[in-house]
Amino acid sequence: MLRVHARIGALAGLADGARGAHRVDDVGFGHGVSPVQQDAIAGGVRAPRPEVWHLSQPRPTPSRDLTAHLRPGDGNRYRTGRKPRAVRCSRREEAGKVHDTVTGKPAQDAPVQDAGGEIASETAGALAPLRVPLFRRIWSSSVCSNLGHQILGVAAAWEMTRLSSSPTMIASVQTALMLPLMLVALPAGALADMFDRRRIAMAGLGLACLGGIVMAVVGLLGLVTPWLILALLLVIGSGVALYGPAWQASIGELVPPRVLPAAVALGSVSYNIARSVGPALGGFLVLAAGAHAAFSVNALGYVPLLLAFFFWRRTGAPSRLPPESLGRALVSGMRYAAHAGAVRNAVVRVFVFGLCVATATALAPLIARDQLAGNASTYGILLGAGGIGAILGSLSTATMRERFGPEIAVRIGTGITALALVGIALSRDLWLAALCFALQGMGTMLVLAMFNVGVQLAAPRWVTARALSLYSSAVTGGIALGAMGWGAVTNALGLQAAVLASGALLAASILLGLVLPMVREGEDKRASVTIGHDPQVALALTARSGPVEIEIDYRVEPGDARAFYRAMQDVGKARRRNGGFGWSLARDIADPCLWTERYECPTWGDYLHMRERFTEADRDLQHAVEAFNTLKDDARLRRRLLRPSGSVRWAADAPDPGEGSPRPFTL
Repeated sequence: MLRVHARIGALAGLADGARGAHRVDDVGFGHGVSPVQQDAIAGGVRAPRPEVWHLSQPRPTPSRDLTAHLRPGDGNRYRTGRKPRAVRCSRREEAGKVHDTVTGKPAQDAPVQDAGGEIASETAGALAPLRVPLFRRIWSSSVCSNLGHQILGVAAAWEMTRLSSSPTMIASVQTALMLPLMLVALPAGALADMFDRRRIAMAGLGLACLGGIVMAVVGLLGLVTPWLILALLLVIGSGVALYGPAWQASIGELVPPRVLPAAVALGSVSYNIARSVGPALGGFLVLAAGAHAAFSVNALGYVPLLLAFFFWRRTGAPSRLPPESLGRALVSGMRYAAHAGAVRNAVVRVFVFGLCVATATALAPLIARDQLAGNASTYGILLGAGGIGAILGSLSTATMRERFGPEIAVRIGTGITALALVGIALSRDLWLAALCFALQGMGTMLVLAMFNVGVQLAAPRWVTARALSLYSSAVTGGIALGAMGWGAVTNALGLQAAVLASGALLAASILLGLVLPMVREGEDKRASVTIGHDPQVALALTARSGPVEIEIDYRVEPGDARAFYRAMQDVGKARRRNGGFGWSLARDIADPCLWTERYECPTWGDYLHMRERFTEADRDLQHAVEAFNTLKDDARLRRRLLRPSGSVRWAADAPDPGEGSPRPFTL
């Protein structure tokens, strides 16, 4: 029978008293590791549990979830509560799920497919993701919503020209639609990682649809004003920005990893199809029925996509811990990107790419008017050609990635775009310029899709949406800053010089691949691994208790010291990107064989979240380090609650959380 003291609550439930003191199995990644229980899980039979498991032992028994019956309580303390009801599903659904290799439960990170939506390996081409019914429904619905969004931009800009003669107000239409993508993307990515992505996507679509409905009603009643248009566009743009990271991060749950590049490319195809025909259709609607009709079409365009997400029965094992705060989630996402080379390289390079390629869109009106001596129809032809090229680039993404690899494909796409910009600068013929715009659109979309896929395949599920939101912010921020910068260059040096300079700088950016290369993905090891044992707690901790210091001892033979040190550098990177601070590795002066790893977490809750982020790749790093370790002492792992000088929690009248605390609960 479990005996749980009220002061310790659910956090004391993290102590695995039935297993006694911590063993070497708790050291995995500083938190405890369970290797993959392949044979037992595959056969549906629980393997016998060894009394003490060491890293050399192949198949430990998965520990029971001792916190499944707990819920967060007041003041960040955990209290006992009702056990959450298990999600029931049909046998057909169960057969299609990927199960966690340790617990045997459906994996939260596993790609989820509709039954019957399997893709044969020989058919994994550009359109292969459309064989998955759920992805096909969402993708086709996204074409409608993207089309409505393009119609909205044209109708709002045209209505603004009728209501105001100010160029600033007219230009603010696009700003109102794009600004939320820069400001809301990061919080939206954090929310998508903290909560159910399906619900976050529906919330964003609902907000955009609501803004569209209000805009249509106001337009029908003739109550539209310039500032009201901008306010409603901000609402719609915020909804779209909230939806974007949740949808992008969900693609990996809908299709297998090997067709993820094609699925991401199809998302770009959806947008570029709408970009090719949406502006013309929007102009026709405004002329034929008025701006309010175009506003109504935009509002209706969100409905099919909202219904597609509503009928998606997403399943996933709930986290044992409450979600992080929004601020902490933002910091965790940015720290992961900073310490994960693949994500960091992609974000930096896509920002530079956006800075250089911004001339194609920002200066296109001037190219049509001044360089080609054309009019609005000339501008439309150039944009349409760019959209067609972008579609072709999107469809070639999977083939290029498979044939050349991500780095070479990015260099090819960058080179094509740079040559196209030079051609645009030198062209005086409309159709030659249109061809160059098509090449520019193809190269740009190829590069953006490669970076997008690289981020998705590098980031584990717990941080995917935040990584993608950083990617989106880098793209939009680079293009926005580039547009301002190249506009200033145009004023100073002229249109042709600005476009030529952007093409030259873009070509030079290929050299960034030597310093910040794209990583060729191997076996997918982003899946979460359940840690074998929970930490033993004898203090009345809360999620806010901290800082917490973790120390791990290793005994390494002198001949292996250099190899061990190099392996520990990779472990240190993993610690930092998963949430550890102040990581260090020390060697004992009196005993050179003894090494001590040390790092901190701001709070006990942060440490527990760090444990939840343990992936198969992290486990492999830990196993590589443990191969050098000869220390089998039970006390090699230590967790300490730090008491900084002047801590208010250690005042004279503050109770000691260790005084009178009961032993961790036992069976």
